[in-house]
Amino acid sequence: MSTQIVNILSAEELRRTVNRLASQIIEQSGDLSQLVLVGIYTRGVVLAQLLVRQIEVLEQVSVPLGALDITFYRDDLDQIELRTPAKSDIACDLSGKTVILVDDVIYKGRTIRAALNAVTEYGRPQVIRLLVLVDRGHRELPIHPDFIGKHLSTASEEQVKVYFQDIDGRDGVELMRASKSDG
Repeated sequence: MSTQIVNILSAEELRRTVNRLASQIIEQSGDLSQLVLVGIYTRGVVLAQLLVRQIEVLEQVSVPLGALDITFYRDDLDQIELRTPAKSDIACDLSGKTVILVDDVIYKGRTIRAALNAVTEYGRPQVIRLLVLVDRGHRELPIHPDFIGKHLSTASEEQVKVYFQDIDGRDGVELMRASKSDG
């Protein structure tokens, strides 16, 4: 078996998607002084950083940014590859704030469930919204993003890979599909 790679978003399409998502956040959030973006490690943090920069360009407002590691809040620790946890970094009290959780890909919803549990350690937000770059379906929990960069129908055995310049040396989104080789 070999792997077929399908380009989903080019670097330019990713840039435009981030710009669109930042505009949607501005339109739907009302008072930007009450807004906090919280990225979920690893690529959700990078995406949140890009969104915060774009909101600042569009509105000349600096939005607080947090980084959340949900490793020990997961309900499937025995089934996932354990990595060295990153340090969550949320510098402000989230009580009364509009928090936008940011992640790169949503699949079954378990990461977001864990993030919802983790974020309450930092206060009781007025509202929590969810932003994802790619929604690939297959949810196991009743979780639906409020902001979606790209809907992508996938098979459960396929993988979605998000690449960001800051950590991968390039920007883009690809679908990895196992393909049977001829022979």
